[in-house]
Amino acid sequence: MSERRRRTPNSGGDGQQPPGGGGRRGGPGPDELGSEGVGRRRPPGVRETAQQPRMGRAEMRKASQKKGKGGGRRGAAAASAAAAAGPGKKRFIDYPRFGKTGFRRWLPSWKLVSSVFLVCFAACVGVVFYLYQTTTVPQLKDLVKDQNTIYYWADNTEMTRKGETNRQIVELNDINPTLQNAVISAENETFRTDSGIDPKGMLRAVYNMAKGGETQGASTITQQYVKNAYLSQEQTISRKLREFFITLKLNQQTSKEDILKGYLNTSWFGRNANGAQAAAQAYYGVNAKDLNLCQSAMLAGLLKGANYYDPSKPANHDRAVERWKWILDRMVTTHNATAEERAKCTTFPEPIALKASSNMNGEISYLVDTANQYVMTTDKSITQQMLDKGGLKIYTTFEKDKVDALKKAVDDVKGENLDPQKRPNNDTFVQFGAASIKPGDGAMVAIYGGDGVENGHFDNNANAGGVQVGSTFKPFVLATAMQTGVQTAKDTDGKPKRINADSRYLADDMSEIRKPDGSLVIGDDGKPYRQKNEDAGKRGYVSLRQAMQFSYNVPFVQLNQDVGGPAVADMAVQMGIKRESLADPKTATFPLGTSTISPIRMATGYGTLAASGKEAEPYSVTKVEVDGKERPGFGKKDAKVALEPAVADNVTDVLVNVAKNGTGTKTNTLGRPVAGKTGTTDQNKSAWWVGYTPQLVTSVAMWREDPNKHDRESLNGTGGKESIHGGDIPTDIFTRYMKAALANEKKVDFPTPQPVGTEVDSSGAPSTATMTPSQTPTTTPPTTVETQQPTQQPNQPQPPQPTQGSGCVPTIDCPPTAPPTQTHKPKPTDTPCNLILGCPSTPPAGGNGGAGNGGAGNGGTGGKPSPSSTGGAGGAGGAGGAGGGGGLQGGGAAAGQ
Repeated sequence: MSERRRRTPNSGGDGQQPPGGGGRRGGPGPDELGSEGVGRRRPPGVRETAQQPRMGRAEMRKASQKKGKGGGRRGAAAASAAAAAGPGKKRFIDYPRFGKTGFRRWLPSWKLVSSVFLVCFAACVGVVFYLYQTTTVPQLKDLVKDQNTIYYWADNTEMTRKGETNRQIVELNDINPTLQNAVISAENETFRTDSGIDPKGMLRAVYNMAKGGETQGASTITQQYVKNAYLSQEQTISRKLREFFITLKLNQQTSKEDILKGYLNTSWFGRNANGAQAAAQAYYGVNAKDLNLCQSAMLAGLLKGANYYDPSKPANHDRAVERWKWILDRMVTTHNATAEERAKCTTFPEPIALKASSNMNGEISYLVDTANQYVMTTDKSITQQMLDKGGLKIYTTFEKDKVDALKKAVDDVKGENLDPQKRPNNDTFVQFGAASIKPGDGAMVAIYGGDGVENGHFDNNANAGGVQVGSTFKPFVLATAMQTGVQTAKDTDGKPKRINADSRYLADDMSEIRKPDGSLVIGDDGKPYRQKNEDAGKRGYVSLRQAMQFSYNVPFVQLNQDVGGPAVADMAVQMGIKRESLADPKTATFPLGTSTISPIRMATGYGTLAASGKEAEPYSVTKVEVDGKERPGFGKKDAKVALEPAVADNVTDVLVNVAKNGTGTKTNTLGRPVAGKTGTTDQNKSAWWVGYTPQLVTSVAMWREDPNKHDRESLNGTGGKESIHGGDIPTDIFTRYMKAALANEKKVDFPTPQPVGTEVDSSGAPSTATMTPSQTPTTTPPTTVETQQPTQQPNQPQPPQPTQGSGCVPTIDCPPTAPPTQTHKPKPTDTPCNLILGCPSTPPAGGNGGAGNGGAGNGGTGGKPSPSSTGGAGGAGGAGGAGGGGGLQGGGAAAGQ
C-alpha cells in the first residue's frame, strides 16, 4: 500500500481517492463528510470555491452536539447547508455577526463598537456646536424688564399688585468694593480666575431635576448671573443646558468686571430689592457706593437666601449674625479684607425698618404673605425671587367683604377695650390673630394678621406659631377618647372601650393623676403630680360634657392619660394640626394646650368637627399663572375622613353646650347654632375662642408681645380687667365678625348626633347621685366603672350658669369680687356654698333645692339667692344622677379656659 493510500481519511472508501480530491467521480470525498462521518454527494456541477468553504472540524463537532440535543439529522443538515450557502452579499453592518454562534454571534466587534462611538461623538459635537452657535447672550437691559405679580380676590377682581420697579442699574464703580469683595468671598472666591463653570454643580442640578427633586442653585457667580436671566422660566433640563451654553459664551465674550456688574445689578436681596443699589437703599437707606465693610458683609449674606437670612425677621436674626461673621472671616482668608478692617466690625449692622408699600397697607400684606407661602409650598419651582420679579397672576380664596368684616370686628373691640395712653403698661403690645375657613372645603375666606405694615407690624399673626392654645385643645382629647377608646376599659374584642360625653371623671382641684396601669404620674419635683383647676373648688365627679362646659382641667388631664397622649397627638394631626406645632404628647399638661398652633390650623382642626369628621386642607390660592401659563396643583384638595361622623357630631354637640351654657355664652347674641371652645393659658399669656357654624369656622387669638424682646407677657390688667379669658374679648370679636359674615346666610342646624360609645366612668365614680362635692377622690388604682344609667339626650339643658351683669360668667367674664366671709360652717352632710361663685354674707334660710333630674342624673338647682338668704341645699338627683350644688349651683367657674 502506498504512502498516499495510507493517509486517506476514509478507510472504507476507494483506496485510490486522493486526500481532498474526488476519488471516483461524483463519489464522496473527505470534504463532504457529514457530522456522523457518513459521506454525502455534492450536487453535480458544483465546485468548491472561496464562497463555499468546507465545514471545519469544530463546526462538524458542534453539528454533532446539536444532533445529540435533539437536532438530529435535520439540524445537522441545516447547519451544513448554512455553511455551504456562505454569507451571500456582504452587509454594511455585520450584526448579528456572520459565522459566529452562541453569544459571540451577538457580541459586537471592536470595529462596530468603534464606529458607533465615533458616530455618536461626532453627533454630540455637532449638537454642542449648533447650540453654542445659536445661543445668544442676553443683554442686561433685557434682564430687568419690569413686571407685576397680580393678586385677585375670590370674585376675580384685582386685590393688589406687587413687583413694580425697585431696581436701579448702576456701574460697577458705583458699587462699593467692599460689597464686591464680600460677594466674591461668600459666593465664588475663584471668580476672577475660573472658567465660569462648575461641572459637578451642573451635573448635580440636572440629576436632581431629572429625578423630580428641588432645583439647586448654580455654583459660580457667572452661572448665577445667567440663572437670574432665566428665572421666570420653567426649571427644566433643557433650560439648564441652555444656561450652560450661555455661561460658556458669556465667559468667553465678556470681561469679569462686566459679569460682576450684571450679577450685582440683577441679584435678589429680599425686601423686593433687585440689585445692589436697591438693596443698599432698602436695608440701610444709603447708595451702594456708600456702604461700609460691615454693611456689605450683611448684604452679601442675603444672596444665599433672603427669606432665611433677613435679620428683620426674628427667627432669622441669629443665623444672619452667624453668616455675617463667617463672611467677614472669609474675606480675610481670601485676602479681600485685612484683619485690621475685619476687627472694626464688632457690632452687627442692624438694618433700618422695612418701608411698607402703599398698596400693601391694612390686611393686604398678610393676605399676600399667606398666598405666597401657599404658592411656594405647593410649587417648589416658584421662589420668593420669582414672585418679586413679577409675571405671575395669583387668584386667591379671600373674600373682600369678610376680610373687611373681620378687621372691623377686631378694630371695634380694641377701640372699646384698650387704651394704651391710659394703661401703657397693660394695653400696649396687645396682638390679635384670626382665621376664617369654610369647613369641609378648606378655603380661607378671611384672616386677620395684625395692625398693618404701615404701623410697623410685619409678622402675620394669622399664621403665628408661638402662641399656646390653652383649653381649645381639649376637644381633640375628647374626640380621641370617643374614636379610639380608653386603655382603662376593654370591650368584648379586648380593644380600648370607646366612651361618650356622659362618662364621669373627678373634677376636684389639685387631684392626683394616674396612669392607665394605676400608678401615679410623678411630677418634675419627684412627687405625685397634682392637677390644678382655674379655681380651688371641689367639684366631685362630673360628666365630660360638664367638664367641657366649665373647662375643668383635672378631668381632661386624667382622660388624656387614659387615652394616651401620643394617640391624642395623632388624632390632632389627622384633624388638620401640624405635628411640628405640637408639644411633647407624653407630658401631663399636653391636653391643656401647651402646643403652639396657628389660628389657621386651629380653624382647620375645628373645621373637621364642623364637617362631620372630614378634614379639608386649608388653601388660599385657586389658580396661578406664570407668564400666561397655568401651573397645576392649586385649588381645593379632596377632603379625607379623620373622624367617624357620629364622633365628630357628638363632640360638636358638647361644644354647642359650651357656647350656649358654658364659657362661650357671648355667642348667644349671634342668634344661630354655634359650637366652640374658649382657651386661656398659664399666667394669662394668651386667650382664645375657636367656634363654628355649619357654614363657617373662625378662630381668634389674643396675646401680648413686646416686639423688642419677642417675649409673651401676661394679659392680666389688659383693658382694665384683672384677667382676660377666652370667653371675653376673643369671643366678642368672633360674634361680631360672624354676624356680618353670615348676614346673608340662612340659619342651619348641626346634624343630630347619633349614639357613640358608652358611659365609662373613671375610678371612684359613685354609682348613684348621692355623692357630695366634699367627698375626696379614692386612692384605689383607677379602674373604670361602666354605669348602666340612661344616656343623657343631646342638647339637654344643663343647670344654668349664674351671671352677673350682662351675661358674664364669674371668674371668666365678670370683674372679680372679694371673696365674702363664710359665717356658716356646713355640717358634713351639708352641701357647702361655693366661695368662688360667691356666698351671701349672712346666713338666713334660703329656698329649698330644686328637684333632681331623674333620667339625666343632674341634681336640681338650689333656691334662688337673694341679698338676705343663702341658697338651699341642692335637690337629690334622680336614679344615678349627681346632686346639684346649694345656693347658686354645684358647677364651678371655668378652669384653664
